[in-house]
Amino acid sequence: MDDEIPSDIWIYYCALQLKRHWRTVDPDQLEELAADLDRGPRLRALSPQAAAALWLEPVTIVRAT
Repeated sequence: MDDEIPSDIWIYYCALQLKRHWRTVDPDQLEELAADLDRGPRLRALSPQAAAALWLEPVTIVRAT
């Protein structure tokens, strides 16, 4: 698809979104994680911000007790 975001840009913005959640994690590790997410067709079809948010859902959902 011609309007697809290039992988390097997608990875950058995905890592940036992950950094918002994990401020103390090494940025290089977050970039590696974002690159892994970039390889998955389901997440790659989303915007980088949406993909990071979806991937983070299991750790960000607050359970009512």
